[in-house]
Amino acid sequence: MDWKPLISGARSRITSHLVETPTLTVQSFGLGYPVQMKLEHLQHTGSFKARGAFNTLLSQPVPKAGLVAASGGNHGAAVAYAARALGHSAKIYVPEIAGQAKIDLIRSTGADIDVVPGTYANALESAQVWERETGAMQIHAYDAPATVAGQGTLFAEWDSQGLDADTVLVAVGGGGLIAGALGWLQGKRKVVAVEPATSCALKAALMTGAPVDVEVSGIAANALGARRIGDLCFELAQAADMQSLIVSDAAIETAQHALWRDHRLLVEPAGATALAALMSGAYLPERGEKVAVLLCGGNIDPEPLSDPATQLDVSFA
Repeated sequence: MDWKPLISGARSRITSHLVETPTLTVQSFGLGYPVQMKLEHLQHTGSFKARGAFNTLLSQPVPKAGLVAASGGNHGAAVAYAARALGHSAKIYVPEIAGQAKIDLIRSTGADIDVVPGTYANALESAQVWERETGAMQIHAYDAPATVAGQGTLFAEWDSQGLDADTVLVAVGGGGLIAGALGWLQGKRKVVAVEPATSCALKAALMTGAPVDVEVSGIAANALGARRIGDLCFELAQAADMQSLIVSDAAIETAQHALWRDHRLLVEPAGATALAALMSGAYLPERGEKVAVLLCGGNIDPEPLSDPATQLDVSFA
């Protein structure tokens, strides 16, 4: 699949609906070298997921039955937000591990939300049943071309903002985001996957030679807890001879606290996972190597400054 035209088309389609999230280059975290960061946790609904959601809705007809999505939280919020913005109904299934902050965020959009026992895989099963019974359009969280192309716009945008890195580190759950990175960058820069030790579907697939089911748990499971890597991601990662690094929950938490301590950047565990690879030494840049990390999500639980006045404004007035 030729991803560049798909991503360029998606960018033209969705730019007016998104925030052009800022970038920041810092020399901190005790690393001794500068790190380029893109602050995508400042995107609508607090993650990159709005990109894929808007691209899907704007690139194909939406049935009268509306939309359905399964999500660990961020994708559901993005679909609900995009649906509301474009005048569609949305049914969102999330697992109990999504956390109250993400559940409340989805509810604040007016979407119909069901919280189901278990993990993302259980939410997906429920969403598939709803899709079959109602004819609603399923928006997959990561393994669909429109989703991947939408996520790829993040890296096209970053390029246009002057990304100057040899290596880009990206956190991985189901793989839609890093598939978008590979689809856009296409060897121009090295892309390194970073996964929690307790939720590493890509690592397992690369070791096995095919996507396989894995057990998921840990502090980032509500964002990176896909039980199986997406086929699109796996194909791109395998073709690129992708390196997948593993970081502990402790390393993720350390990076999360460092982002707040050093730069007052408040991100969820998934948003700090790529940086954790640098701070823990899981990835050691060569001398002179320029590195960049993506801060992909900011929906932290429990939600700080929790107050009705700080909730998402979805009035579109």
